[in-house]
Amino acid sequence: MDPTTSGRFRVHDRRPRPDIEGADGASAHGSGESADAPEEFVLVEHAEGPIDLTAPDAEDRFDPLFATAEGYGGDLAERASSLEPGFVVDATLAWTDGSARFVEVDVVRESRFRFADGIEGMFEAAVDAWRQIRASGEAVGSITTRSNDGDPNGALYLFADAPGGDTFGDLRAGRIPIEPLVARVNDSRTDDGPREVFVLRPVEHDFVAVYVVFDRDGVLAQTMRDTYDLGPGLAAGLDASEFGAPADEEHTESDGSDDDFDALDRL
Repeated sequence: MDPTTSGRFRVHDRRPRPDIEGADGASAHGSGESADAPEEFVLVEHAEGPIDLTAPDAEDRFDPLFATAEGYGGDLAERASSLEPGFVVDATLAWTDGSARFVEVDVVRESRFRFADGIEGMFEAAVDAWRQIRASGEAVGSITTRSNDGDPNGALYLFADAPGGDTFGDLRAGRIPIEPLVARVNDSRTDDGPREVFVLRPVEHDFVAVYVVFDRDGVLAQTMRDTYDLGPGLAAGLDASEFGAPADEEHTESDGSDDDFDALDRL
């Protein structure tokens, strides 16, 4: 009987299996992904309570594990195909010859991760915050963004992307964990709603942004999706409602480009 692992996990990404032998098809950043390789889920343990990042085993908690994304049958095939990056799942995995496959999987929260490399037109709040971070001699930092009404609507984390490095690739692969950033937001919020996380690498700046938007279905998340072509946004919502916006969301959130945000909050 194959050994199994059960727990709650974040679906960090779904991607072709990297070429760990370092084949000639490796990308410029060394991902080594092949378009015809079988796909796998990158899973990260999901913390239910506060995370002590100073604990000796803190880093080990966020080591990714990998589960085959293809080759399932019946109801399990439908569940596996519906999983998207960012989803939180309760799952049991069976291990065979070092490879993991789902035995059971159930979605418990439909948060989403969206990755965009080489974007144009980075929003001004991120650029201004990065200038403050660099002026203070730091390589990482964060701010809280606010809506036009002054209500917090997102946590923006910025990481240096030095020449020769690949911060974006490390974040996408789970080598730099995103989970503690989302957990920090969840610990500070009174709601338990799904978040939307945007990982963005701009062309014109030497940083990578991880933007944890508090309301996955709010105007800010929709605007971000529209702006960076990352899925259905405000335009789709307007079409669906015949240009009628819900009264409780109209003009309540900005796209993150206004200058009304908290002073720099160190990570």
